[in-house]
Amino acid sequence: MPNEEINNKERDELHRAIWAIAEDLRGSVDGWDFKNYVLGTMFYRYISENLTNYINKGEIAAGNTNFDYAKMADKDAETARSGLVEEKGFFILPSELFCNVHKAANDDTATFIDKDGHPASVKDNLNELLEMIFIHIENSAVGTESEGAFEGLFDDFDVNSNKLGSTVIKRNETLRKLLDGIANMNLGDVKNNTIDAFGDAYEYLMTMYASNAGKSGGEFFTPSDVSKLLTRLGTVGKKYVNKVYDPACGSGSLLLKAEEILGKDGVRNGFYGQEINITTYNLCRINMFLHDVEFDKFDIACEDTLVSPQHLDDGPFDLIVSNPPYSIKWEGDDSTILQGDERYSVAGVLAPKGKADMAFIMHSLYSLAPNGTAAIVCFPGLMHRGKAEQKIRKYLVDNNRVDAIIQLPENLFFGTPISTCIMVLKKNKEDNSVLFIDASKEFVKTSTNNRLSEENSNKIIDAYIKRENIEHFCALVSHDDIEKKKYNLSVSTYVEKADTKEAIDIDDLNSRLADVVAKENQLRAEIDAIIKEL
Repeated sequence: MPNEEINNKERDELHRAIWAIAEDLRGSVDGWDFKNYVLGTMFYRYISENLTNYINKGEIAAGNTNFDYAKMADKDAETARSGLVEEKGFFILPSELFCNVHKAANDDTATFIDKDGHPASVKDNLNELLEMIFIHIENSAVGTESEGAFEGLFDDFDVNSNKLGSTVIKRNETLRKLLDGIANMNLGDVKNNTIDAFGDAYEYLMTMYASNAGKSGGEFFTPSDVSKLLTRLGTVGKKYVNKVYDPACGSGSLLLKAEEILGKDGVRNGFYGQEINITTYNLCRINMFLHDVEFDKFDIACEDTLVSPQHLDDGPFDLIVSNPPYSIKWEGDDSTILQGDERYSVAGVLAPKGKADMAFIMHSLYSLAPNGTAAIVCFPGLMHRGKAEQKIRKYLVDNNRVDAIIQLPENLFFGTPISTCIMVLKKNKEDNSVLFIDASKEFVKTSTNNRLSEENSNKIIDAYIKRENIEHFCALVSHDDIEKKKYNLSVSTYVEKADTKEAIDIDDLNSRLADVVAKENQLRAEIDAIIKEL
């Protein structure tokens, strides 16, 4: 059996088991609310095993073949704290590793020293122990280069929430089951699994939570097939990129696709993203770690990109991929600061206050490197509506920044059935035409959503690379023709849909009608003859 088939089988089995555990764990709690506990515990297990394996590997290489960091005394481990924080970005005492806490949580005699310095039962005070451990992990990075990567990372893991149970006893029982469940997930060794088990499981769980959450799920997670298409569009002809950026990064799925497409060393100088929602921001940072991206290879910020961009000094970026929120409100021309912001002012107008879509486009263009490509999912109305947006479209087309517009199928995204578009931006185009691709029929149906198959994506990418006219599928349109259409960028304006109505052969139809009339006349004659005989 080929390796790919083994990986797929392994992945499917893993996913089924993980979702069954996650669903069993939540009990009566809404899955969307419980996701932070499942994903947070998975992260706790991952960094525990990651650190343990890193230390053990070094000791074994030095000849200490029986060494196991998980069995080391805390006071002895403290001597390595500063060096490990410098190398890994964090530190966890052996007694606070996931494996040891999980073991202790099922031991009636296990104790720990609480925050007041007193011995306490692990089983009866598991919530306090986990809270203390998470604070210790975050504090281990304070004052170091990795502080920003770990600060507030466990904020959404509220060990005292009523979502875990109405009493302390019930909450601790839920937390114990949570540790059991995550421990039972067959994620293998963080380095020796044949698939990227932790990162793969994390993405699968986010997909399931998003699909079950409807609209709120769609706001934090872009489906894998769409993420992959965006990244492929942005990396055509490239074997590597220096930096990848997403100004509305959600849980980071789009950023990480660059490494999947280009390979482990395909992103040379890191991942940059900004996210306004703090819970999603934390999920994104966890996602980076679970995909084995070291703390010094990513910079994720929590702020409003449109009014307070955090990565202007880190750009320009040679790959930008994004699925920003559709038609949200923003300050717009109410702000004199934004009116003079060079990201937007070059177009001569700001995006409307009730529809910030074009603000994300202009911000992305400003952040794009001269040889870079940006692939951005857009609300379809952006392509034809409004005077202000028309003026921005005019600026983009007149300055030859729009490389392609791709109409996607409907119902690809969680929580919305609309058919979105992709706008591809470049600053170094070789022609002044725009390629319009109608991919609205390029999908396969699933039980809940449509999705892009590999064949669908390949057809789109092939058309994008060749930039040729294909009847009913794509059209290469000159600047002058777009200007004549008053800068309407809707794909349907330039790509005529195929006529699926059955062609009618008039001669054949007339012949059949003549036969019907002849038979009718014959029947009438026969009936008249019968009547006469009567």
